[in-house]
Amino acid sequence: MDLSPAAANTLALALGYALGAIPFGLLITQRAGTADLRSIGSGNIGATNVLRTGRKELAAATLLCDMLKGTLAVIAARWLFGEDAAIAAGLGAFLGHIFPIWLKFKGGKGVATYIGLLLGLIWPVALVFCAVWLAVAIITRYSSLAALIASAVTPPLLLWQQQMPLAALFAILSAILWFKHRANIRRLLDGSEGRIGAKG
Repeated sequence: MDLSPAAANTLALALGYALGAIPFGLLITQRAGTADLRSIGSGNIGATNVLRTGRKELAAATLLCDMLKGTLAVIAARWLFGEDAAIAAGLGAFLGHIFPIWLKFKGGKGVATYIGLLLGLIWPVALVFCAVWLAVAIITRYSSLAALIASAVTPPLLLWQQQMPLAALFAILSAILWFKHRANIRRLLDGSEGRIGAKG
């Protein structure tokens, strides 16, 4: 099937959104019989909030699934439609995770999916992101701060590597990620942000 670039990108965006919108955190915790994830801690459906249930294995499973749905989206789009479409699929997966239609557009904050997209598009930069995240998280025990710093580093690193389309994509994703963390930023500034491993 010979598609125009616009059609390929549109289909890739839709494919990415469909995969990204799967709310793994909610599905995994429901299947495990925990309380509704949206009533715990921040109410977020991501791995950090799943950890607040006290079930580390559920948080790990959520993190892995939220990452891999981004990776799968870009790999599938690349195989079906080409490299440019993979970037469109990445945007779609990120938007799907954050604004899933199934949950009235109230999804996660995008960190795990961001990493999964990096893995699928340019895996060495994913390793840098994870190294920065881990270092900040160990030092501060703030998951949100670790994500904010790691996502701020990523676009300039891609620019330095002359990966212009990816730098543009991840600049957009980082801006959205920071916007979704605006409440966390306020809590970080006033000292009330929850630390990794804290319940409630």
